[in-house]
Amino acid sequence: MTDVAVIGGGIGGLTAAHELAVRGFDVTVFEANDRFGGKARSMPIEDDPDALQGEHGFRFFPAFYRHVVDTMERIPDGDGTVADNLVATEATLIASTTGRSRIAETRTPDTIRGWLEALRPAFAEDLPREDVRFLLERLLYLLTACESRRENELDDVSWWEFIDAENRSQEFRDRVAYTTQALVALRPQVGSARTVGTIYLQLLFGQLDPTEPTERVLNAPTNEAWIDPWVRHLETLGVDFRPNTPARRLAFDGRRVTGVELADRARVAADEFVLAVPVEVAPEFVTPDLRRAAPELGRIERLETAWMNGIQFYLATDVELTRGHQVYADSPWALTSISQRQFWTTYDLESRGPHAVEGVLSVIASDWDTPGIVHEKPARACTREEIAEEIWVQLKAHLNEPDERLTDELLVDWFLDPSLVETDGGVENRSPLLINTVGSLRNRPPADVAVRNLTLASDYVRTNADLASMESANEAGRRAANAVLERRGVRNSPVRVWDLEEPAVFVPFKRQDRIRYRLGLPHPAAVTQSLRSVTRRLGKRV
Repeated sequence: MTDVAVIGGGIGGLTAAHELAVRGFDVTVFEANDRFGGKARSMPIEDDPDALQGEHGFRFFPAFYRHVVDTMERIPDGDGTVADNLVATEATLIASTTGRSRIAETRTPDTIRGWLEALRPAFAEDLPREDVRFLLERLLYLLTACESRRENELDDVSWWEFIDAENRSQEFRDRVAYTTQALVALRPQVGSARTVGTIYLQLLFGQLDPTEPTERVLNAPTNEAWIDPWVRHLETLGVDFRPNTPARRLAFDGRRVTGVELADRARVAADEFVLAVPVEVAPEFVTPDLRRAAPELGRIERLETAWMNGIQFYLATDVELTRGHQVYADSPWALTSISQRQFWTTYDLESRGPHAVEGVLSVIASDWDTPGIVHEKPARACTREEIAEEIWVQLKAHLNEPDERLTDELLVDWFLDPSLVETDGGVENRSPLLINTVGSLRNRPPADVAVRNLTLASDYVRTNADLASMESANEAGRRAANAVLERRGVRNSPVRVWDLEEPAVFVPFKRQDRIRYRLGLPHPAAVTQSLRSVTRRLGKRV
C-alpha cells in the first residue's frame, strides 16, 4: 500500500514523484527497465556498470525549456545542483555534400552585427528575397493569431502547407521547412502549423533572449549528470523505487482504480495512480471500462509515432567539429550529431572505454524510410550492422571535404539504440517516438482524466509545448501532481506550470483576432498564401 503508485520511471513519472514527495506524499515508482529515465536514460555498453555509456540519442535543452531546467535546479549534486551540469553550445555546423558548409552561431550576440549574423542563416542567407518576405508574413500570422484560431484552424493545417513549401524555392524547403526536424521530433509535412510554427518561433526567440543560452547540453552521459542524482535525491525524500518491475494492467471498478497488477501477478494498492508509460504502451492499460469512463483515454491509440533513434561512435581521437550540433543537410537519413567529448568535462572517458577511447560522436537518425547510399535500403530494412555502416559513411561524406576528419582507423566501437531489434526484414523499433500530426491536439488527453484517482504523466499528455520532449514530459508530470493535490484538498502549494512566452507587443493583435474568430472572419494574413494554396482551400470549401 502506498499513497501514490507511479507506473513508469521516465521523465514524466519521476517529475510527478518529485513534486508529490516534496509535499509529503508516500510515493512508489514502478519501472519496467533496470534503469530510470525512460527514453532519456543512458546505459552501459557492456555488463560492467562503469563501462562507457550509450544512449537513445543526445540530450538537447533549448532556451524555452523551463519546466525541466527548474526541476534540475532543485536536484542537489555535489556542491551545486544538476542544472550546473548544463553547458551552453556556441555554434551549429550545417554540413553539405553539394555546397559549402555553414556555421550558425548559437552564442547570444552582444552587438548589432552579431544579431544580424545570428539570424541570417534562419532567414536571409541564400534564400530568395520573396521567400524571406513570405516566411516573415507567415510568422506574423502565427504571432497575431488568437489561441482559438491556432487550436481550431491551424492545428488542422500542416506546416508544409502553411508555409507553402511546394511552391517555394528548394533552398527555402531545405533551410526553413526542415529546421525544427533537425533538433526536435517534428515532421514538416505532417506536423500541424500550430505546433511546428510555435516551436520554430520559440527556437528563434531563444536566440534573441540575452538572459538565457540559446541551447545547452549535458557535461556527461545523462544518467551520470542528471538521472542518477535525481533518483538519489528522491530516495532521500522517501520515494520507493522498484526497477525491473513492469506493470500489466489497472484494476478498475467502474468509478476508481483499485490497484495495479504487476507482471509477476502481485497487486499493488494505492490511493492515487499516475500512469507514466510511453505512448505505445499506454493503450494496453486502457480497458473498455476505463474507455467508457474516460473517453479521452481511448483517443491515445490514435496518436502517431515515428522513429528517431541514436548511435554513438567511439573514436581513438577526439573529433571536435563545432562546439554544438552538426546538421547533415544532404543525408538521406536526416542525421544530426554532437561531438560529446568537448562537453563531457566531468566524465572520465579514458578509463571506461575499450582501447583508450578519446572521442564520442553521438548521432541521431530521423528518417528511417529513405534508401541510404551504401546498401540502398531504408534504415528500417537494414540490419543493425548495416545501420551503423550506413550512418558512418553518410557522416564521412559530409565531413571529409575539403579536409579528411573521419577515417575508418579512428573508429573503435559503436553503440546503437538497443530498442532497435533485428527481425527477418530489418529492425523493429520497440521505443518509437510520439510525433505531432495535423489534428492530433484533440487526441492528446489532459493529465487529469475523468477517473477519480487516475492521472497521466507522459509526453503524450496535452501540454503547452505539444511536443515529444523532456520538457513536455516534465510539464505533464507537474500537471499530474497538481491534479492529485487538487483531489486531496492540498491547494496552498500548487506545482508551477509556465506558458510559452511570446512578445507582449502582439497581445493587442491577438485580442482583435479573437473577435474576428468569434465572428467567423478569417485572419487578415490568410490572403498571403500562394494562389495555388488559396485555390485549393477554396475548392475544398466549395
